[in-house]
Amino acid sequence: MKKHFILILLLLVSFSLFSQNSLKGIITHHNNPVQADIYISKLEKGAITDFDGNYKLTNIPDGTFTIVYSSLGFTSISKTITFNNNEEIVVHIEMKETAVEMEEIIISTPFHKLQRENVMKVERISAQDIANSGALTLAEGITEIPGVSIISTGAGIGKPVIRGLSSNRVLTYTQGVRLENQQFGGEHGLGINAEGISSIEVIKGPASLLYGSDALGGVLYINPEKFAPENKTQGSIKTNYTTNTLGSSTSLAVKNSQEKFKFIIRGTYATNSDYKTGNNERVTLSRFNESDFKTGFRFQTEKFKSTVRYNYNQSKIGIPEEIGVQTTSKKMELPYQKIDNHILSFDNKIFLTNSSLDITLSYLFNDRNEFEDDLFTPALRLRLSTFGYNVKYNLPEFKDFETIVGVQGIYQSNTNLGEELLIPDATKNDFGVMTTTHYHIGDVGLQGGVRFDTRTITTEAAGTLGEQDYIAPIDKSFSSFNAAIGAKFDILKYILTRINFASGFRAPNIAELASNGIHEGTNRYEIGNANLNNEQNFQADVALEFNNDHIEVFANGFYNHINDYIFIEPTNEIIENNQVYRYSQNNAYLYGGEFGFHFHPHPLDWLHINSSFETVTGKLTNGDYLPLQPANSLSNTVKIDLNDFGFLKKSFFSTTYKNTFNQNNISEFETLTQGYNILNMAIGTQITLTNFKAIIGIQATNLTDEVYISHLSRLKVDGIENIGRSINFSLLLQL
Repeated sequence: MKKHFILILLLLVSFSLFSQNSLKGIITHHNNPVQADIYISKLEKGAITDFDGNYKLTNIPDGTFTIVYSSLGFTSISKTITFNNNEEIVVHIEMKETAVEMEEIIISTPFHKLQRENVMKVERISAQDIANSGALTLAEGITEIPGVSIISTGAGIGKPVIRGLSSNRVLTYTQGVRLENQQFGGEHGLGINAEGISSIEVIKGPASLLYGSDALGGVLYINPEKFAPENKTQGSIKTNYTTNTLGSSTSLAVKNSQEKFKFIIRGTYATNSDYKTGNNERVTLSRFNESDFKTGFRFQTEKFKSTVRYNYNQSKIGIPEEIGVQTTSKKMELPYQKIDNHILSFDNKIFLTNSSLDITLSYLFNDRNEFEDDLFTPALRLRLSTFGYNVKYNLPEFKDFETIVGVQGIYQSNTNLGEELLIPDATKNDFGVMTTTHYHIGDVGLQGGVRFDTRTITTEAAGTLGEQDYIAPIDKSFSSFNAAIGAKFDILKYILTRINFASGFRAPNIAELASNGIHEGTNRYEIGNANLNNEQNFQADVALEFNNDHIEVFANGFYNHINDYIFIEPTNEIIENNQVYRYSQNNAYLYGGEFGFHFHPHPLDWLHINSSFETVTGKLTNGDYLPLQPANSLSNTVKIDLNDFGFLKKSFFSTTYKNTFNQNNISEFETLTQGYNILNMAIGTQITLTNFKAIIGIQATNLTDEVYISHLSRLKVDGIENIGRSINFSLLLQL
C-alpha cells in the first residue's frame, strides 16, 4: 500500500511542471456589469466578477472543459472551451434575464452538466433552501424535494425514502465517498450535520451503474461547501434558535484560498430538548445533541488537484418510547444512542492531454453505542471500519462522445464490543468495474453504460452452539451485471423529454443475513436469513418538461420492478419478552411519479407560485402492499422575492401549505393513517456592506399546531404524534 501512495505522489509531482492557461473576460447585461460566478466543475475551480464585471481564471491545464457562468436572475450559460499551450483566452458574456432560480452544475452524474443538459433528471436543493425550510435536521430538509420522504424516529433521526425505497436501497455519498454507518437499522440516521455542505442532489431510481450495490433505489449526494474564491479569506458565524425543542446551534468557519493552496475549517454544536406535539405534550427522550467538525485542504496546479477532507460527528440521541415525564432537560437519560462517525477522504485528479484520471481513497470509522441500563456502559456496541477506493479514467472526447471507465470497491470490517450481540463480527469486500458514455449533438443527448459487481461477506460464529443465541458462520458471494441507457431531446420548442431505462441491484447486508438478537432501537427480536439472494430491479422513467418565460410544468413517471425484494415481518414467536421478526423475500413492484408547475409571470418577476403532487404505490406480486410507503401529498408554495433596497439584498417571503392524504394502502402489519395539513412560512433578508454580509431568517413550521402522525413515523405504533408548531430564528454573519 505504501508503494502505491508513493507512486501516486511521484506522478503528482511530475505533472506539476507543465504549462498553464488562463481565461478572462467581462460579464454584462445591456452594457451594465453583472456580478456572477464562473465555475469549471471538473477542476472545482471558480471565480467571481468584480464590481465592473471582470473575471479571470488562471492555472487551467491543457484540455477541453465546460465553463458555467451563473448569476441570480439570469439564465446560466454553459460554454465548452479547449485550452492548450499557455493560452490566455478572452470570453465576454452577455447575460439574459430569467425569473427561474439560478441553475447549477450537477455533480452526482458522471459528466457534470447543467440540469437541462443532463440525460438523467437529478433533483437539487441548496443548503440555503434547507435553512429557509426551518428543518431541524438535514434529513428533514431533503423532504422539500418532490418524491423524497423520511422514516423518522422522533425529531432527531431521519432516514431518506426515495420513491418508496429506503435504508440500504438508498446510497448516501458525502465528500465524494460512500457513507457507511450501519445504515441497515431503522433508527440509524445520516450522521451528517447540515452545516458545512453546499447542496444535496438526489438521483431517483437505480444508479447501480455509477455507484454499485445499494444504489438500487437512488442516491443522496451531499456536496461539501466550496473553498473560498482565489486569494480570499472568509469567516462566518451562524446561530439558530428553535422554540419547539428550545434548541440552539452555533457554527463557526474560516476559509482561505491562495493560488495553489486552500483550506477550510468549521465547528458546529447543536442541542435540543424533547420535542412538543400539537397536543402540547413533550415526547420523552426525543432530545438530541450533536458536535460536528469539518476541515479540508487542497493543493492545485495546472496539472493536478489534490483534496483532503475530514468530518468528525458525534451524536447523542434519545430513544423515545412514550410520552412520560415532561421536562425541557437536554441531558441524556436511558435509553439513548451515542454515535461517533469519522469520514476521511483523499481525492486526486490528474490532468492529461485531453483526458484525466480521478483517484479517490477514503477511510470511514463508525462507533455506534446503545445504552439501556447504564449511562456509561453500552449494551450494544458496533465498530465499523471501511476503506474505499474509486478510480476513473475520463477518456479523450471522440466525435461528440465522452466516455468514462473505472473501478470501485470497499473493504469493511464490523466488530462487536458490547454486552449484547445483534449481528456477528464480519468482513465485507465489494468490487465493481464500469464504463459509461455520453453522446451529445445539439439539443440531443444519449447516455448508456454497463457495470459488473461482486460482493463477498464473511461472518464469524457467535453465541453458544445449540442455543437460541447461536449464529452460524457465513461465507457468501454475490454478483450482478447491470446496464443503463437514456435519452434527452426536445419534442417541440419548449418541451424537453427524458427517457431512461436502468437496472440495479442490492446484495443482502449483514443484518439481513445473520442478525440474531434484540434490537433495542426497534423493540423487537430480529433473526436473519442466510439464504437470501440479491435484490435485482429494472426501472423505466419518463420525464416531460414544458418551460417558457412565464411557466414551467413537469411530469415524471416511473415503474420499478424488483425481484427478490427483502423485507422483515413479525411472527408469532416471543423471545425474551420481545416479538420475533424474520427476514423474507418476494418479488415486488412500485409505480408513481411527481407532477407540478412553477408560475412566474412577467412582468411580475418577484412572484413565484409552485405546486407539486407526488404519489407512489408499492406492492408484492402476491398483491400485498409494501410497508412504510409514503402517502400521496400535494404541496403549494407562494414566494415573493423583493427588489434590492440599498444594502438589503435577496429579501423574500414564502408560505407553503402541504396536504398529506390518507394512507389506506398498507401492509398486513400496518394500520391506516389519517391525512393532515401543514402550514409553513418563512421570511428573510440579506444585509450587504462592503466587507460584511448578514443573512437573517425566521421560519415557522406547522404554524397551525396540527396534531398528526406521519405514516413513516416509527413512533406511530405507540400513538405518538409528530412535532407541533415550531419557530426558528437564524442569523448568519459572513466576513
